[in-house]
Amino acid sequence: MNCFADLFALRRRAAVLASTASLLGWDQETYMPDAGSGARAEQASLLAELAHEASTSSRLGDLLAQCESSLPALDAPAEPKARLAAAIREARREYDLATKLPSDLVAQLAKVGSEAQQVWKSAREANDFPSFAPLLEKMFDLTRQKANCLGVPKGGELYDALIDEYEPGVTAAQIAVVFNPLRDRLSAVIARVASSGKTISDAPLHVSIPPELQHKLGLFVLEAMGFDLNAGRLDTTSHPFCSGLAPGDTRLTTRYRDQHFTDALYSTMHEGGHGLYEQGLPKTASLSINGQTLPLWGSPLADSISLGIHESQSRMWENLVGRSREFWTWLFPHAQRIFAGALDKYTPDDLYRAVNTTTPSLIRVEADEGTYNLHVMLRFELERALLNGEIKPKDLPAAWNARIKSYLGLAVPDDRRGCLQDVHWSFGLIGYFPTYTLGNLYAAQLWETIHTQLPSLNTNIASGNLIPLRNWLNTNIHAHGKQYSASDLCQRVTGKPLSADPLMRHLERNAKTIYNV
Repeated sequence: MNCFADLFALRRRAAVLASTASLLGWDQETYMPDAGSGARAEQASLLAELAHEASTSSRLGDLLAQCESSLPALDAPAEPKARLAAAIREARREYDLATKLPSDLVAQLAKVGSEAQQVWKSAREANDFPSFAPLLEKMFDLTRQKANCLGVPKGGELYDALIDEYEPGVTAAQIAVVFNPLRDRLSAVIARVASSGKTISDAPLHVSIPPELQHKLGLFVLEAMGFDLNAGRLDTTSHPFCSGLAPGDTRLTTRYRDQHFTDALYSTMHEGGHGLYEQGLPKTASLSINGQTLPLWGSPLADSISLGIHESQSRMWENLVGRSREFWTWLFPHAQRIFAGALDKYTPDDLYRAVNTTTPSLIRVEADEGTYNLHVMLRFELERALLNGEIKPKDLPAAWNARIKSYLGLAVPDDRRGCLQDVHWSFGLIGYFPTYTLGNLYAAQLWETIHTQLPSLNTNIASGNLIPLRNWLNTNIHAHGKQYSASDLCQRVTGKPLSADPLMRHLERNAKTIYNV
């Protein structure tokens, strides 16, 4: 049994180092002064190197081998033994991937990522893509090295090695098989809406609301969702994110502007969905095996399954809850109170309709449900082309603008609202974007199952009782950690493999309700 305890302890040490690195990243995005960027790049590089060494030590490899050989003979009840087996299986997968990456490459990626993030911020604000292009090129060069180290599957491409980090077992070709017909179905719905000639007023969204009152509303909604603000916080940044740093410490960020208060509201609910997943993971729990206690934090059993499943949680709260008629029935009087009467000339139905329009827009995080996935598909295609060398980083604005025109019919006025709008590529998060649409697909399929198992769901949302939904997600999604793969969990919970049909039913139902098409 000692090998299991020693393995969990070593993994926990690596988790502490990774958590510390994440804390520095959160600080860089929120409160760090600009002049600290140089030192922060060195700090990030060193911590990444130390965390990588802890995750790839020969001692860890020896313990994994001992645990794998000891597990079959372990005399233990079936359920805890199955959970332990899953922890060992996932730990082996992560170890094998990590040991393929040289420490100096990991350190370079962290250093360039920290530098690029800071340059991206300035470039975005100044609408100055040329200042960012050299670091983008450097990041893609390093990412190609990373993909080659991880190993390209036979008959696959560089992108496959990267997507596997975020959505294990999925390839670019498989994603394209799902995305291409989905794009056609989405385009058909959008075309029907456009041809309806019906205009929905978004006047309620143009009411000027001070950021401090928007922040107050966001905190009010987070508490209703069940997010524990004693074990988390909400701050502002240039690009919203969630960091599940450690047990009892989950950080959310959002951003505000005077108009379009729902942008910040939905950003907060989106990150809150991620935060509920992080708080729902069994980070403070332990696994008891034959009288021995194995703390879970640092093990795969206290980590999320995949980014697609993680994203399903955020998109569910943002869209399936937050854009529903029931949600606005509940929230509207509270928003009136918090906003000191600024919405008094409107009704809950006015807000419900305003946030469910289908109108192509330039900014992904502000896009409506119908067009959002086209933004994701555009990025998926571009990063594959950048990685494979079909597009040079310096040519990205032209390629971006052409696709926005083709997919959404919009002219991009500047790079700030074009290829500089997302932070992901500066961090080296290449292969990440498809998980947003996968998250939408998982969310819609889970939502249909939740409705059958929680028949009072709509009534609860209309009364502001969101805790039964949070509890269902805790039990059916969060508590499992990485015990099951994303596809296995989907089959286990919904009884079906992942399909685009539930998402399309939802979007088509919305189009019928709002536009009568």
